Amino acid sequence: MSAEPSLARELTATQLARYSRHLTLPGVGITGQNRIANAKVLIIGAGGLGSPIASYLIAAGVKQLSVIDPDSVELSNLQRQILHREKDQGALKVASVQRLAVELNSEVAVHCHATYLAPENAVELFAEHDVVIDGSDNFATRYLSSDAAEITGTPLVWGTIFQFAGQVSVFDPQSGPMLRDIFPEMPEADSVPSCAEGGVFGALCGVVGSLMATEALKIITKVGQPLTGKLWLYDALTAGVQILSFDRDPQRASVRELGDYEPQSCSVVVSGEEIDVTEVEKLRAQGQLVLLDVREPWERALATIEGSIHLPLDQLSGDFWTQFHWEPGTQVVTVCKTGARSVRAALTLNAARPATLAPVLSLRGGTLRWLAEIRGQVVNY
Repeated sequence: MSAEPSLARELTATQLARYSRHLTLPGVGITGQNRIANAKVLIIGAGGLGSPIASYLIAAGVKQLSVIDPDSVELSNLQRQILHREKDQGALKVASVQRLAVELNSEVAVHCHATYLAPENAVELFAEHDVVIDGSDNFATRYLSSDAAEITGTPLVWGTIFQFAGQVSVFDPQSGPMLRDIFPEMPEADSVPSCAEGGVFGALCGVVGSLMATEALKIITKVGQPLTGKLWLYDALTAGVQILSFDRDPQRASVRELGDYEPQSCSVVVSGEEIDVTEVEKLRAQGQLVLLDVREPWERALATIEGSIHLPLDQLSGDFWTQFHWEPGTQVVTVCKTGARSVRAALTLNAARPATLAPVLSLRGGTLRWLAEIRGQVVNY
């Protein structure tokens, strides 16, 4: 962290009242609160995790809070991203952070970056901040964050969520192992479904995000022991918590420069098993297509490709092939929301497919892409 120029400075009467619960804490006090007031923190993502993180850091009174996120608010965000309001739909997510600071603690300066974290900006951004908190939702950004932290020596608070589970760790290149020490290789983008495909328990964001904010404040105030070299695991269904320890890999070479990272999207690309929207339309015109929608019933109520038949993914089995009369030349194409579940469905069906029928394909981009390209409709859920 940067030098500490004003740790004994006097607080105003308003600040004494605002931060009194910090001032009475052993190990925090006026010195700790002044450390918070001098801190510059970068948050990656203003979504499910970024919402509680930003809220607590603004309330704590950090000097500068930077937030980077290119996305706009959608209706489906409001189930868990508590920074945003119904009226914010269509607006940039980073703008909600700025509004919260004005309403909650006007002493905090918020710097908004409505863009992706990328190799071109990561090192500079990390070097300008005392602590970085990664609340992103894809593997590419997580590995980029860890590498940029290692290059700049910046402590990184890291967290992830999926369905009912969460993980948190602290990667401090000055004192402990990094992401690549526990997970050496970046997984394939589609190896874990996104929150849009797999879902996330809304309140879980508050549990994990609040812990991430706590870890950042511990680093800033120098109180307690951060989760350096430890991986905190939480299961919301059982309220179970585990903490695993890990060390630096002595065989791993230090990261000296940023490399190539996967695209920000987690779209699935499986060669030979997918089909584009335009090709699907040609088959529809020829009457040779069976479009199999493997989403849940409630999803079809929001957006559906007309003429598709419905069979949820968890109900697919080899019996599917005995349920219909198959004309020669018929092509079965599976479809879901964006193309992740439909790939799995195609693999399941192909495992039991009669040899006389063509391999099942998956619609690349799913229902949302078909609606956008064929109907000109933009649907978000």
